[in-house]
Amino acid sequence: MAPHRDDVSIAPLSADQRPEGERAAYDRDFYTWSQEQARLIRAGRLDAIDRDNVAEEIESLGREQFNKLESAYRVLLLHMLKWDFQPERRSRSWALSIATQRLEIDDILGDNPGLKPRVAEAIARAYRKARLEAAKETGLELMRFPEACSYGQSEISGRSFGVDASPSP
Repeated sequence: MAPHRDDVSIAPLSADQRPEGERAAYDRDFYTWSQEQARLIRAGRLDAIDRDNVAEEIESLGREQFNKLESAYRVLLLHMLKWDFQPERRSRSWALSIATQRLEIDDILGDNPGLKPRVAEAIARAYRKARLEAAKETGLELMRFPEACSYGQSEISGRSFGVDASPSP
């Protein structure tokens, strides 16, 4: 019976056994490459890992967390803009969306406290997109919305919209 692929005792292919090299393995079959790299790391075979691509992937995981934060702020800011610029269309749905995104942001920052110094950057980047989306969704001229985010962090995180989204005890 052949050894299971997740068994760390399986010797990795040497560089000369990999006809297309590490980069090609990474590009050709990311899943298999990632499993191989995980096995090498767990086995302590750091000399055999594809260092450049592993480092790139680890960095991309951090970027992914920042992107999730930015996305949550984008949705939150979109609904704040719609709330403020279309008061006649205010809905419980918008208020609940704001509350949901606040919880999402709290979770992301709770899981990734290293992102806290980048909150202002995430808000600025998110606002640019939220402004465009607000103009599209409301049918209002883009110039009606401030070019830069006029909401402070405390307003974004704490302004009341008449919905209590606190977790039940």
